[in-house]
Amino acid sequence: MAVPVTAFYAALCGVLLLLLSGKVVLIRRNKKISLGSGGEVALEHAMRVQANLAEYMPIALILLLTLELNHASSGLLHGLGGAFVLARVMHAWGFGRHKGVSFGRFWGTALSWTALVALALANLFMLV
Repeated sequence: MAVPVTAFYAALCGVLLLLLSGKVVLIRRNKKISLGSGGEVALEHAMRVQANLAEYMPIALILLLTLELNHASSGLLHGLGGAFVLARVMHAWGFGRHKGVSFGRFWGTALSWTALVALALANLFMLV
């Protein structure tokens, strides 16, 4: 069975992860740090931005996939998938530019959590 909506959002998440990983690699090369952060604050920060996406992305994509496999409407799938990707871009942008709380980090987190709750509830309601 084809799952084009999940495939689309998985691809977008993959591109975002590669972009964030590229920033980590560039800092590693510039600072000549092959493992860990070497105490380099900029590298620690970039690593956390990357890891934060890697922590949230799998469950969001699994929930989106199960919704799609259970024949949820394409509008719901695109709404929730799009909200999650937008949230992660906002978070990466906000967290990547500011070490403390920022507009992007705050609202990116809030929208990520909202999308995850909505994905989980939609999956539960599909069972009823």
